[in-house]
Amino acid sequence: MAQVSKSHRVVVCTTCRHTGEICQPGLTLIAQLNAAIAAAGPTLEQSFEVSGTTCMAGCNRPCTVAFSASAKASYLFGDIGTEADIDSLTEFARFYADRADGMSRMAERPARLRHKLMARIPASLVVTEAAESLLQ
Repeated sequence: MAQVSKSHRVVVCTTCRHTGEICQPGLTLIAQLNAAIAAAGPTLEQSFEVSGTTCMAGCNRPCTVAFSASAKASYLFGDIGTEADIDSLTEFARFYADRADGMSRMAERPARLRHKLMARIPASLVVTEAAESLLQ
C-alpha cells in the first residue's frame, strides 16, 4: 500500500531550552494529538502529520504547537497542555484543513485557543512564470 502524503502539519516543541533535555510534556502532547486526530475520522487523519521539533522559541508559554501547510497561513499556539486544549486543537485542525488559505479571525478559532495564539504567519508568496512576466 502506497503511503499518502499528508498535506498539513502539526509540530510540537519537544526540547526544553532551559535544560537541553527532551520535553516530556511535548512528547505526551504529540501522542495525545495523534490519538485525537485519528479519532476525529479518516479525512482528518489522512490530512495531518503530527511531529516534534527542537525549540520553537516559545519557552515562556510551553507547550508550543504550530500548524502549517503549503500555501496556507501558519499558526503558533502556546500554553497548551490540558485535555480541553487537545479537543480545541483538533477542532482547529478541522477548520484549518477546510480553509483554502488557512486564514482565520479570532472569533472563528476555538474559544480555548483565542488567547493562546502567539503568531499567525501569512502564506509565502509563490511567484509563477506568469507573475514574473508582469513584474518585468
